[in-house]
Amino acid sequence: MNVVPIGPIHPILKEPLRIKLLVEGENVKGAEIDMGYVHRGIERIMEGKHYLKCIHLSERVCGICSYIHTQSFAECIENMCKIEVPDKAKYLRVITCELERIHSHLIAAAVYNLTIEHETMGIWLLNVRETAMDLLELITGNRVNMGFNVVGGVRLDLNKEILDTIHKKIDEFEEDVKNIIEAFETGPLIAMRSKHIGKIGYKEIMKTRAAGPVARASGIPESDWRIRHETYQALNFKPDWRDEGDNYARMMVRHDEVLTSVELIRRALEQYTECSGIVRNKAEIRATEGEWYNEAHRGEVYYKIAITDGGLIKRIIIRTPTVMNLEAYKYMIKDCPTIADAVATYTSIDPCVSCTERTIQLKDLNNGKLSDYKF
Repeated sequence: MNVVPIGPIHPILKEPLRIKLLVEGENVKGAEIDMGYVHRGIERIMEGKHYLKCIHLSERVCGICSYIHTQSFAECIENMCKIEVPDKAKYLRVITCELERIHSHLIAAAVYNLTIEHETMGIWLLNVRETAMDLLELITGNRVNMGFNVVGGVRLDLNKEILDTIHKKIDEFEEDVKNIIEAFETGPLIAMRSKHIGKIGYKEIMKTRAAGPVARASGIPESDWRIRHETYQALNFKPDWRDEGDNYARMMVRHDEVLTSVELIRRALEQYTECSGIVRNKAEIRATEGEWYNEAHRGEVYYKIAITDGGLIKRIIIRTPTVMNLEAYKYMIKDCPTIADAVATYTSIDPCVSCTERTIQLKDLNNGKLSDYKF
């Protein structure tokens, strides 16, 4: 058996990571994954700092899903300290979160299509994604690190001109996305490179606790944390899912979720226009600790925070979905007939390496013993 190394720096990798494919000829028999190239210790940096600074640090966990981290940080503290959030802010959070989900899913789909050498589809997806990025900039003032969430609500309200622009742009955007999805569904090259490749079943998903579109493409709709979120319940949200468990299903779940996000934005806009008043309440912080789950664009994101009376962060733990999805990849790869398919399967899980590198081990320099970092 031979080893084919991919990375840590490689054209198909968005972030540094080393995959060692174990192969017999072109047949992939297994994989080992080496990480540790982008660990930043964000949780450790937050300790002892005020929560007003830390919410901005949470935004730096990921460059693609930066917004959902600030929302999760804020909602965790709001839930712990019983802070009421105005209804307008709840719907503005849905609109912004779903726009970020759209741009995250479209860049994931673009990277997958470029990996299977369908460059035209990749460029189309990147082009249509710009509409979501423009709307994010219109609402928050920024395209990536938006600084939109605060504990107790959001920083900015919308005016009528912005509301009209969102309605107009998502109508145009929806039509463009439907055309691209139809091309993906009927493309013979895409079917040949995606269907029955990188399959993973229900049992393996449960064993690895894979999350997000990876789990929902293998028949687990309840993996979507939005069905447990009260604002999404008010919007009558239903998750998208399939049961084929292959690369094709994972991409189609993301496509379906883009259209669902468009519909959620419309419903949230309707509810928003019926609300009045402010978009943020004063946050009164008391010493406590708690945890919160949200559905990030790649799957479950988990925050656990302990805070003091003065609002200083005592401890924080952040868990992101790629941790579990990379474990699932080791099962998917056994159903990859070629090395090229193993690479395409890797991109089908939409990995985020900088999100993932959160493990901390402390080494005692006197006796060399390792101990895990505990809350």
